Amino acid sequence: MSTVTVGIIMNGVTGRMGTNQHLIRSILAIRNQGGVPLPNGDTIMPDPILVGRQEHKLKALAEKHGGLRWSTDLDQCLADPNFQLYFDSQTTQHRAESIKKAIKAGKHIYCEKPTADSLEQSLELAQLAKAAGVKNGVVQDKLFLPGLMKLKRLVDSGFFGKILSVRMEFGYWVFEGDWQPGQRPSWNYRQEDGGGIIVDMFAHWRYVLDNLFGEVRSISCLGATHVPERVDEQGKRYRCTADDSAYATFLLDGGIVVQANSSWTVRVNRDDLLSIQVDGTEGSAVAGLRDCKVQHRVNTPKPVWNPDIPNPFNFFEQWQEVPDNQPFDNGFKVQWELFLKHVVTGSPFPWDLLEGAKGTQMSELGLQSWRERRWVDIPELRLQEGK
Repeated sequence: MSTVTVGIIMNGVTGRMGTNQHLIRSILAIRNQGGVPLPNGDTIMPDPILVGRQEHKLKALAEKHGGLRWSTDLDQCLADPNFQLYFDSQTTQHRAESIKKAIKAGKHIYCEKPTADSLEQSLELAQLAKAAGVKNGVVQDKLFLPGLMKLKRLVDSGFFGKILSVRMEFGYWVFEGDWQPGQRPSWNYRQEDGGGIIVDMFAHWRYVLDNLFGEVRSISCLGATHVPERVDEQGKRYRCTADDSAYATFLLDGGIVVQANSSWTVRVNRDDLLSIQVDGTEGSAVAGLRDCKVQHRVNTPKPVWNPDIPNPFNFFEQWQEVPDNQPFDNGFKVQWELFLKHVVTGSPFPWDLLEGAKGTQMSELGLQSWRERRWVDIPELRLQEGK
């Protein structure tokens, strides 16, 4: 038995998600548990260095977590052979150029999504990684949420029969920043800084729909900027130039119709911030981030529309919870472990940069559909052979 050390350049982890999900709950959690065990008895141990542009933030984060190494010199880190893997969770506008540098340096690539500002750039990254022969992966964290894993279990078991439709509700009220601070950074609401809920969320919906129900083939989308003005982190008012809500319909393989509402201007009256209802000929299910409940055909009530009497049904009581039946770890950590195994052993990891490009494609076509007020087909993406 031996320990396989994987040096990881972690670029952009001073942000909220990078710090909490990728550094603390993934890489440091893996180190604290003693690494990632392999079937042959060996163990993978991640060895991170924190990289970024702001020295004071890096230093404070590194010291808070036991004196981790840190650097503001990305080029120097990429030149170090002790680091085999490059991870990027910077803002999207900075991601593509850094990943190109890392590919050129021969590093394996793991990154957040969207992978780039445009489909053209996202495909270029996938093509470059293929040509360089480096392993690559994109974070697709929602596939590893307990609620969605239970939903996948139901799909695989044939519980639904023929799936007819999917309804997705995502979002919450993000305060404008005047009388209460906003829960999201102000750049999210400026198109020129890469903001917008379509760019942010449609990359998620692409891999969720593709992996759970079937390939997305066409899209109709209407976006909106419902709140025209907000207050930034310095207390200054600014005009919102990016969409804060999106109302979309997707058509999947097999004729499955998906309706998806995404909004930062909605007050929650459902079990969770994300709710996915699946209706099929044999049964239905509603999944949130952690829980999932079902109603089979034989347990379906028979309501009759009658607005002249009080509703006699408590519809919420007519569903059954899907049991856990397994322990669920942090979704980001689970995917990190899978990618580390992929780097060391070559085990399968299907969520590569080409899959990430599909998310960018969905965002672009959603914006196009909104702009042109029409349905847009989604063409298949392929990399060029021999490059």
